[in-house]
Amino acid sequence: MAEKQRYRPNVTVACVIEAAGKFLLVEEWINGEQRFNQPAGHLEAHESLVMACEREVLEETGLTLTPAALVRIDQFSASADLAFLRFTFCCSLTEPQPTQPQDSDISAAHWLTYDEITARHAQLRSPLVLDTIDAYLRGEKLPLDYLNSRFLTLAPAADAC
Repeated sequence: MAEKQRYRPNVTVACVIEAAGKFLLVEEWINGEQRFNQPAGHLEAHESLVMACEREVLEETGLTLTPAALVRIDQFSASADLAFLRFTFCCSLTEPQPTQPQDSDISAAHWLTYDEITARHAQLRSPLVLDTIDAYLRGEKLPLDYLNSRFLTLAPAADAC
């Protein structure tokens, strides 16, 4: 009997960034279609979730920010064989900052009102974009210390449990 393949969702991070009633979304072209998303991307080896969020925000917007809180953790299936475990963080700024995306996959970054985002509903990368903004607006935030990265560095094989 064939061994069942282990389920391995992609671990990603995203950040709801709000300033003066506007939200920062990045514009990207996927398969020739314009899409909007929060700054987001994959967790890399030897990186905490917070570090991944800071890196993705910097790469996709040019902004150096540290998330203030965790908004939510979502399981999302994009297709039958593509799934994600997405950690969405948040930052609040007093006013929109100029952006300069460094990632070549990002064509622009835009400060948009909630109404401007909902008007682009069909162009959002996933339903999580608007859903996590709604959660942020409802005040759904957890402290970052809920995430433990103390054991991020792997112990030498002889010391591993």
